[in-house]
Formats: sequence, C-alpha cells, structure tokens
Amino acid sequence: MLDHRLDEEYEALRSTVAEFARAEVAPVIGDYYEREEFPYPIVAGMAEMGLFGLPFPESYGGMGGDYFALCLALEELARVDSSVAITLEAGVSLGAMPIYRFGTEQQRQRWLPELCAGRKLAAFGLTEADGGSDASATRTTARAQDDHWVINGSKSFITNSGTDITSLVTVTAVTGTREDGRKEISAIAVPSGTPGFTVAGKYSKVGWNASDTHELAFADVRVPAENLIGERGRGYAQFLRILDEGRIAIAALGVGLAQGCVDESLRYASEREAFGRNIGAYQAIQFKIADMELRAHTARLAYYHAASRMLRGEPFKKEAAIAKLVSSNAAMDNAREATQIFGGYGFMNETPVGRFYRDAKILEIGEGTSEVQRMLIARELGMSA
Repeated sequence: MLDHRLDEEYEALRSTVAEFARAEVAPVIGDYYEREEFPYPIVAGMAEMGLFGLPFPESYGGMGGDYFALCLALEELARVDSSVAITLEAGVSLGAMPIYRFGTEQQRQRWLPELCAGRKLAAFGLTEADGGSDASATRTTARAQDDHWVINGSKSFITNSGTDITSLVTVTAVTGTREDGRKEISAIAVPSGTPGFTVAGKYSKVGWNASDTHELAFADVRVPAENLIGERGRGYAQFLRILDEGRIAIAALGVGLAQGCVDESLRYASEREAFGRNIGAYQAIQFKIADMELRAHTARLAYYHAASRMLRGEPFKKEAAIAKLVSSNAAMDNAREATQIFGGYGFMNETPVGRFYRDAKILEIGEGTSEVQRMLIARELGMSA
C-alpha cells in the first residue's frame, strides 16, 4: 500500500527548515520585501544549514541528499515567504544543477563546492524578451573563435543574476545550424565580471520583491571554450530536463504558499471578531478554509508523486507538469481566499497574505506557463497538433 508519511530523516529536515522559517525569516522578511532588498543574512543562514547543497554528493561539498529533500525545504520556506524560497530554488535547481547534471568533472570541482556551500550563487539564463514560452526561439549567439566562445545577445527575468555573491550564469546560445536547418543551441557558463557581460538594474516586480531578478546583456563576451556545459548542440535538450525537474520544485514552493495561506487564515479566523463571535465560527469562513486545505493537500500529493517517479528513474514529465499546474492553481486560489478572509487587512502589504497574494501569480508563469503545462500533459497522453 502507498505510504506518504515522511521517514525520520526527511521529517527532521522538514521540521528544522520550518523552525528556521518561523524564527529567522518571518520576523524580518516583510522589511526586506518592502525595501525590495535581497536578504543576505537569511541566505547566509540557509547556507549554514546546508540547504544549497541538499541534493548534491558530499564529494562536491553537498549534503548527500536528494531532490525530494530540496522540495521539502522549499515548501517550508514558502509557507512563510516565497522570495526566500525562490532564491534557494533558483540557486540549486536552476543554477547549480546544470553543472552537476551535464558539466565535466573539472567544471563540477571548479564551481560546485562554493555553490553547495551557499557562499556563491549561480543563475540560469534561458528566457529572452521575444522568446517567452518558446525557449527554442533563442537569439543570443555564441561563435567559436581562438579557443573561446564569443557571446552576443540578452536574457530576461533571470533570478539570482545580480547579487554580490553571484558567480556565474549558464546561458543558452545559438552556436550553429543543424543539418535540418534548425538552430544548434548550446549551454555556456559565463562567470560574473567577464568583460562585456552587463547586469541591468533590478526589475520593479509585482511580487517576489526580496529576490534578485535582472536583465542580462552580452556584448562580445569571451569565455574559454572549456566553459561549454554538456555537449555542443544539446543545450536546449539539457535545459528542458532541468525545467522538468524544476517544475517539481516550483510545485513544492506553490504548495508552501498555499499552506501558508491556510495557516494565516486559521490564525486570523480565531482572533478576528464580527457580530459578537470569532469569524471562524461562521460556516462561510469554515468552508473557505476547508477548501483551501483541500487544495494544498491535493497539490502536495501531486508533487510527492512526481518527485517519487523522478527519484526512481521513471518518466516524470507529465507528473511534473500536473504537479506544477495543480500547485500554482492552489496557490492563486488560496491567496485570493485568504485575502478575502482578512478583508481590508489582506490588502495591506504589511500582512503575510498581502505578500502571498502578490507572490502567487508568477507561479502560473515561471518555469512554464499554465498553458505550457497543459500542452505537455496533452502531448504525454499522445495528443499532437
């Protein structure tokens, strides 16, 4: 029979991260959020706990855990704040994971120890302004010249790309043309500070205001040929694999936000009085919170299932898309209902649910829109255009 209970090691991790989120993140994150400031002390605390090394082997400075452990940590962090959670998710799943999955041993030894320790962050440079969901529409180019790659182009909406501790960005670039006329896309690591590599000012965002997001520009940026990540021409396929994994992580983040909405609503419903009673005594509020718990619970089962298939080495593309779609819907719906329960206070940025409401929408867009998830599910069911 299926048993979704966490074993002792997973439960210990979950409870440790939950306590960190409550004690270290919750009291201060609102100020960082309103100032739109990256929370370096919180990131340092996560690094000290080993969270950035969770799914990586100890030989590279990691914790020797797995991807599900990362997801558990993300859920508990997002239960309090999504800016902190996405900083961890992007740093591990999108930043370090391409190097671990596809890099050479030399590249792993060069970059992973600092990334696993959380002393440095890496970013994932895929999205371009005119590409959006069509990642194959890459216009950034890289031409081979004198044992170097010369990169020109730009990337948009790149998380963790402009912090004081960002060490590199792995970017996709067109490196040639295939025999069938399609673009040959490869992945190349570009260290921070490389001449010609410019990080634009931070975006003014609706949500995730305590996370770091920038546009990047590359003007004749020269990096050694050895900075190619994986095989030449396989960059697009590699990044699709990274996105499949990342959708499970984003699903866990969405579940955390959805559950955080339940937590805050339960607390407020027991404190707020209207017409002589706590509002939690009214069936209208009870039903709202019951539905919120239902969504969070269902979404959690979806990402647990996707993660279990991934760890067993089974196909998981469809399950990851389902988990991402279900959890992002749950996050949006729960954030809306929590804001309604809080009334006017829910519309204030100083409250957690105000931040939850602002943070939820991007979950239906980032790492594949809801429409893309439906396309993937349909394709995995055998349907084609």
